[in-house]
Amino acid sequence: MINATRKWILLKLSSFLMVPFMIWFLIKFVSIYDGDYQSVLSFFSNQFMAIIFSIFITVTFFHSALSISEIFEDYISNENTRKFANMMVYLSSFLIPLITIITLCKI
Repeated sequence: MINATRKWILLKLSSFLMVPFMIWFLIKFVSIYDGDYQSVLSFFSNQFMAIIFSIFITVTFFHSALSISEIFEDYISNENTRKFANMMVYLSSFLIPLITIITLCKI
């Protein structure tokens, strides 16, 4: 399979997966928005909510990294600069969800 086709399929799949997670997150966010610190802490202390939120964050950063790499492919003509920018985006899209998940596990 061509690399561009694989990226396109992964972008469509991740965007399809993000829809129910985003609906879930918006509903939960509205419910804890006016809450105090304890309600937010109890939300993220719930193991099921933490797992769902971790999946949501991972899929969102994966989708963002693929989208940004496509922008780099289109607008950065220097090969070395494009590779470095893609490497930084993929590294941050791995590290930020990882740090978030580790932090959620410590709650």
